[in-house]
Amino acid sequence: MLIMPERSSETLELSIVIPLHNEADNVDPLIDELYSTLGDLGMSFELILVDDGSTDETFARLRAQADRRANLRLIRFARNYGQTAGLSAGFHAANAKVVITLDGDMQNDPRDIPALLAKMDEGYDVVSGWRRDRKDTFINRTLPSRIANRLISRSTGVALHDYGCALKAYKLSVLRRFELYGQLHRFLPALCAMAGARVSEIVVNHRARERGTTKYGIGRTLTVVLDLTTVKFMLSYGAHPIRVFGMTSFLSALLGIGALGVTIGMKVWMGVDMTGNPLLYLAMMGVILAAQFLLMGIIAEMLTRTYHEAQGKRPYIVVETVN
Repeated sequence: MLIMPERSSETLELSIVIPLHNEADNVDPLIDELYSTLGDLGMSFELILVDDGSTDETFARLRAQADRRANLRLIRFARNYGQTAGLSAGFHAANAKVVITLDGDMQNDPRDIPALLAKMDEGYDVVSGWRRDRKDTFINRTLPSRIANRLISRSTGVALHDYGCALKAYKLSVLRRFELYGQLHRFLPALCAMAGARVSEIVVNHRARERGTTKYGIGRTLTVVLDLTTVKFMLSYGAHPIRVFGMTSFLSALLGIGALGVTIGMKVWMGVDMTGNPLLYLAMMGVILAAQFLLMGIIAEMLTRTYHEAQGKRPYIVVETVN
């Protein structure tokens, strides 16, 4: 369900996007604090709240707030789809030039929003929050987060201290350059950088959770590693997948040919019977895998071209034209 007010002709300056899942006790204090902070900014804004399949009173309280606030918009999912889907829905609904994201658990401090905007005024397209002094348990929250941040920074080349911080600011024009799916929300700064954005980071306040229960844990670390594999492939070989598959095919063929040469040499000069020689099986496996990787690369290239051509997408991004 989508609740939308009548659109104003005024150009909005800020879109605040917040996904929520079973955060009924945080709805009213969160919205009240946001309106107080944003009112002091003196900027036009819209607040887009996405109910991600909550099973408590979250949406009922959101509806009550929407009934008395004209620029509060609600999106309700049929079931729980996850944070990436919630953010994606909010981004599609946003109308302002700048999009601010927060978590719905009130651990992010809305009073940091002016600092994010000030950093953007320096010429950045994405500004990410860094929870340097986290108010979370170390073993199941902070430690996995530090490990994940180092992995992501090293793999993507976009070094940030805190990829997991939900408090971020984006230019809408950058977000519109790609689609989100799976669990890619945690890699948004790297994806934006891939789309040509300038990314920066500032220290933000972090507060302890006072109401509700956390939805995160140490089990998500494995998910991050798996998703990181996808992101790394997209960053390095998304436009030309044949390069990674072709190189793997070449190495596999080289291994197979080398093993075959050693096997033949052992037969000719040492009289070793080729039957049952494990190097012979290694040679056969190497050649077969080389053919398979090459075919996979060709298929991936065809899928990449189909993806761009069927949707009218371009393999480049134009940010400005003159005359």
